[in-house]
Amino acid sequence: MENKPILVSGIQPTGDIHLGNYLGALKNWVDLQNSGKYNCFYSVVDLHALTIDQNPSQYPEKVLNTAMDLLAVGIDPKKSTFFIQSHLPEHAELCWLFNTLVPVSELERMTQYKDKAQQNKKNINMGLFDYPVLMAADILLYQAAVVPVGEDQFQHLELTNLIVKKFNNKYGKFFSPVKTVVSQVPRLMSLAEPTKKMSKSHGPKNYIALNDEPDVIRKKIMSAVTDTGPTGQNMAPGVKNLFTLLKIFGDKKTYDKLSESFKNKTLKYSELKTALADAIIKTLQPIQAKRQKLKSATVYQVLDDGAAKARDIAQKNISEIKKRMGLL
Repeated sequence: MENKPILVSGIQPTGDIHLGNYLGALKNWVDLQNSGKYNCFYSVVDLHALTIDQNPSQYPEKVLNTAMDLLAVGIDPKKSTFFIQSHLPEHAELCWLFNTLVPVSELERMTQYKDKAQQNKKNINMGLFDYPVLMAADILLYQAAVVPVGEDQFQHLELTNLIVKKFNNKYGKFFSPVKTVVSQVPRLMSLAEPTKKMSKSHGPKNYIALNDEPDVIRKKIMSAVTDTGPTGQNMAPGVKNLFTLLKIFGDKKTYDKLSESFKNKTLKYSELKTALADAIIKTLQPIQAKRQKLKSATVYQVLDDGAAKARDIAQKNISEIKKRMGLL
């Protein structure tokens, strides 16, 4: 393996991957992979997703589908190490070892735990509380130098670096502080409630999934809200969101033309929505075509190979960590 900084990131297998996920994480993953600057370790973090209720009979398929989606958007197993988190028990083992270093007060102040506890009042489990420590284990197991994160993960990365400091102080320097790679990603809003972030939790009509068929995409875009908030020269949130999407997925000529129409108050929303639907369908077509060609057996082999590559580093590092902590 080339001597480049190690970069680590993961995604939960929680169902449809939508445009917000794609722009917020996956497109960036592919760009970082293709930059040639890093040794990238990407995983489907199925242990994390157990913090919310999962149907055991359906969960393996969800994990496989997420892996297929990642391969379809451009994760290349020849360029990146790609695997399933639970296939390496060292992740959970290191989480426990780190638990002996982390003050409870640090976890109690995590805002994401508070938010998720509000959303999952019937299942506020210990895993939800301890989630950031497992995330730190995911990162530090490979002695990662950099992690691509969104704003909602900054607190978790601060905790990771606190663990680095506590471990090094107690057991000798082994880890280095982890740095962030932050990309400027437009915030995509819900199609049905444009004052809220695009999210699966609000229902299918709120987002465009990577696997949505063309007629589904058209239906969702054509029914997108445009008339909430101020009107006139100031764009309502719904209209602003549609223009944000068009700027990302459409061509400059169409975007400029429709923007000018808006300024001149001659814009037909149906024209904006048609252009946007066409642009999104065109962007997703090659991703969907690649996805359809993937065979389950091939993907399982890719994941097995990725786990074997990751295991070489994971076992070496966990062995040294346990030795430093006085474990035989």
